[in-house]
Amino acid sequence: MAKKELSCDEILKSLQAKQYSPIYYLMGEESYYIDIISDYIAKNVLSDTEKEFNQLIMYGADTDVASVISAAKRYPMMADYQVIIVKEAQAINGSIDDLAYYLQKPLNSTILVFCHKHGSLDRRKKIPALIDKAGMLFESKKIKDNQLIPFITSYLKRKGVDAESKASEMLAEFVGADLSRLTGELDKLVISLPTGVKRITPDQVEKNIGISKDYNNFELKNALVQKDALKAYKIVKYYEENPKKNPIQLVLASLFSFYSNLMLAYYAPEKTDQGVAAWLGLKSPWAAKDYLTAMRQYNGVKTMQIIGEIRNADARSKGFGNSSAEAGDIMRELLFKILN
Repeated sequence: MAKKELSCDEILKSLQAKQYSPIYYLMGEESYYIDIISDYIAKNVLSDTEKEFNQLIMYGADTDVASVISAAKRYPMMADYQVIIVKEAQAINGSIDDLAYYLQKPLNSTILVFCHKHGSLDRRKKIPALIDKAGMLFESKKIKDNQLIPFITSYLKRKGVDAESKASEMLAEFVGADLSRLTGELDKLVISLPTGVKRITPDQVEKNIGISKDYNNFELKNALVQKDALKAYKIVKYYEENPKKNPIQLVLASLFSFYSNLMLAYYAPEKTDQGVAAWLGLKSPWAAKDYLTAMRQYNGVKTMQIIGEIRNADARSKGFGNSSAEAGDIMRELLFKILN
């Protein structure tokens, strides 16, 4: 029976307590957590002096499994551990299955770390189970859109800062679920805060990240929820004039996500903030308010029609159906169909 797979935070806690495993196989689509764990090991297990003889960074495309095993079998010099980190392990030469023999009796004085990004090992095969038994197998998964706001809140809290809800929404909409980029933008905002200020506002996001606080997907969604046609058309006009900042595919993806969730909200057993939030897996009842408002503006049949129109607009924006319409025209037509 496979042991419980630890989260990134749980692995970091064990590392901070100096509870080391002989192997860490870090894999998955989300590179952020892979980097967090491997960077911690690289920076903290050995002292600067020990690193000179006992820390080795290898790259998958430039090495093979046999060479990694040979390095792992060495003993540390004047230190308790040696650390070997294999970056871009997905490109390693040879078969990772060849690691099986070493995993039968790995050296406890070696901390071997594989960073396998943009994919995962096939869990139906034998090698993931062997890694899990001998050390730590960790899969870094992409977070869902409804987890972005809690992630932003949690990340900023560790920095001793918070953000206005609109500022968080703007960042989540603009940056999306690329956590490496998102944390970079958050760090930029924290550094830019004036001395003594501990709260990020929409104005600061606009100034430092380049997102308009008035013309963004968050405001477009609000305009449609309130059926504020004038505001919605103004935002689309701004998008048309700033296409690089507001590509139509990202706008349509944001609208599709909202109306798809709205369709699900109709099936919530309890039509309250708490009930809809629980049904949709939202982290806060506050996040359900827009859905409750939208349910009063659009019935289920209309919502299904809107989802179909968004799909059609997406296809047209990609040239399907011999469409040569400009993005602005596609968006204005879509708004008319949503609002009428």
